[in-house]
Amino acid sequence: MADLRHVYSGKVRDLFALPDGRLLFVASDRISAYDHVLPTPIPDKGRVLTLLSLWWFEQLADVVPNHVLSLDVPAEFAGRAMVCERLDMFPVECVARGYLTGSGLVEYHESGAVCGVPLPAGLVDGSRLPEAVFTPATKAAVGEHDENVSFEVVAATVGAAEAADLRRLTLEVYRRAEAVARARGIIVADTKLEFGRRAADGAIVLADEVLTPDSSRFWPADAWEPGHPQPSFDKQYVRDWLTSPASGWSRSSGQPPPPLPDDVVERTRAKYVEAYERITGRRFE
Repeated sequence: MADLRHVYSGKVRDLFALPDGRLLFVASDRISAYDHVLPTPIPDKGRVLTLLSLWWFEQLADVVPNHVLSLDVPAEFAGRAMVCERLDMFPVECVARGYLTGSGLVEYHESGAVCGVPLPAGLVDGSRLPEAVFTPATKAAVGEHDENVSFEVVAATVGAAEAADLRRLTLEVYRRAEAVARARGIIVADTKLEFGRRAADGAIVLADEVLTPDSSRFWPADAWEPGHPQPSFDKQYVRDWLTSPASGWSRSSGQPPPPLPDDVVERTRAKYVEAYERITGRRFE
């Protein structure tokens, strides 16, 4: 549209500036894995991400304010876009982990800690941690990899007081979300959040997406069994296919990933929809 100015495209989202200074966040059907945007979209993914984020923003409204101002969006983006306030974003991915897996598990095997946070001995893939931990990461550009960093690095980047606030809010959001999802049969193993500062009053505001299958690991609670990878309601299914012999692709090849076959697309879409329906109790239509 003529009155929209494109300002940024990430792996999944496109960001436009509105004439009044507000921002339009548009979630696409693109899917990324291993720092690549894959050539095959997942139908309805953008709608699931938007609807689930909006539901979570409502559940968390008493924990932290969010950036959503309106759902009055251009017709071409209906159902997958939000009008949001402009924030001064913190240059850090705020990650909370309640369970050990993924890059956290790799780091634990190397050092017995994650992001400088010591963890008990004897943990395995899928172990529940004694308490949730804040394991931040740098924000990487598209095509580059986020790097886990210590709390001290965050404090040196944004300031000690701001780092403490980000850690506190990240863990508060995770604890609330973990309890809500668990009551619906879903384990939130970990999640990645983004925050910004509002210019008008200096408040820290929750932004971007929140607690979606793109930004979180969702596991079925009744199938949780530490010691191996867990079944999931997120894009782990795509990651697993890409690293299987069936894909014919290697992460070390230097080549972009291949297109996804139809059955992988369909199952991935089904997992995203099931995550939305189980967590919210609403039917995806």
